[in-house]
Amino acid sequence: MSSRPLHAVLLPPEPGGGRFPDLLSAALDGSGPAILPLDPALPRPRLQDLLSVFAPAAIETPDGTKRLAAPGPAFPKAAAAGRAAPGVDPDIAVVVATSGSTGVPKGVQLTAAALRASAAASLARIGAGPAGRPGQRWLCCLPPFHVAGLQVLVRSMIAGTSPVVTDGVDAATVAGCGCAYVSLVPTQLRRLLDSAAPLDAFDAILLGGAAPPPGLLAEARAAGARVITTYGMSETCGGCVYDGLPLSGVRLRISDAGLIGISGDVLFSGYRPEQAARPAAGAPGGGAALDEDGWFWTSDLGALDDDGRLTVRGRADDVINSGGEKVVPGEVESVLGTLDGVRDVVIVGVPDSEWGELVTAVIVPEDPAVPPELARLRAQARERIPGFAAPRRLILVAEIPMLASGKPDRQALRAVAASQGGRA
Repeated sequence: MSSRPLHAVLLPPEPGGGRFPDLLSAALDGSGPAILPLDPALPRPRLQDLLSVFAPAAIETPDGTKRLAAPGPAFPKAAAAGRAAPGVDPDIAVVVATSGSTGVPKGVQLTAAALRASAAASLARIGAGPAGRPGQRWLCCLPPFHVAGLQVLVRSMIAGTSPVVTDGVDAATVAGCGCAYVSLVPTQLRRLLDSAAPLDAFDAILLGGAAPPPGLLAEARAAGARVITTYGMSETCGGCVYDGLPLSGVRLRISDAGLIGISGDVLFSGYRPEQAARPAAGAPGGGAALDEDGWFWTSDLGALDDDGRLTVRGRADDVINSGGEKVVPGEVESVLGTLDGVRDVVIVGVPDSEWGELVTAVIVPEDPAVPPELARLRAQARERIPGFAAPRRLILVAEIPMLASGKPDRQALRAVAASQGGRA
């Protein structure tokens, strides 16, 4: 089978989108190469690692197209994962780079058909595009090297509108953009609320990337915002479940191990390099694998109610084993986040000689001068969750460190909790 050239794209956000929308459009309609969007701010060693593994034929930069010679030595940890062969399958339009659990990068391969199906289903669900008001534009304030930002651009193309592209978002941007739709991560929504941004100016706000802290949705909706929570990942072309219900063409299942399975026309077509697509042992239930029936098995725990509405409990690899009991951090966070004095909370497990892992609450207090006390938190939590899930340590921080994707940096928080010890 013939292959299609792959170009890495390192372009900063520009008003009007700059060259990126044109490159994306050509990738979608087949008139140009497939694209690999990368963060232009990446340190040079990391960039070289990615170029070595993914083997693009060229790099698109603000200075134009730069052809690449054969890449240098492969990423040091990539020996087991192999290195991609030049080019991609002809139907692949975009490769989204993600970091594997081993530290070896892998690329999620998305077809034009999958990206368009996702965008069309999203527009239909929120009443945008041809079915909405003419000229409804999207504010793109998420980087296009993440699937959420990329899909804002695809939705705009499908709807026939031009996005407003910004490097971040603030109250002034919201007030002056004249846009009807935006995709945000919880941290952005929190900051916009704190700055009294006119969120009711949007017809809809898609909120994804991480579970919103308890109370955030209620506060935003009280401010007049129409917030729609989304669940998905790069492998599903971004959000494919809105407010718990799958988009048109998307199907959900829960495995015997409690993991979320997804199928439909929004799914990716495997990983790059191909070796990275090896099914996890025991799939379904192994996580991050496509089975022989076309189901993608995530690493997320979930449940479906009688109406088919999905509740995401948390990631399986974040589960804390404490005293022989399994604690799902997201379920504890949803309780603690509603308690007085708690502005934000993340639950992590810290190694402990007695308990195996100690359930530790990392909390941003509402008032640093009057922080919550561990004994009160435990007592209130035990009214709603089992005693073994109530935190046994408390760490107070000024803010929760975040990953670029908008998710809490749990690895950093585990290190902070382990170093500080906390209050027992």
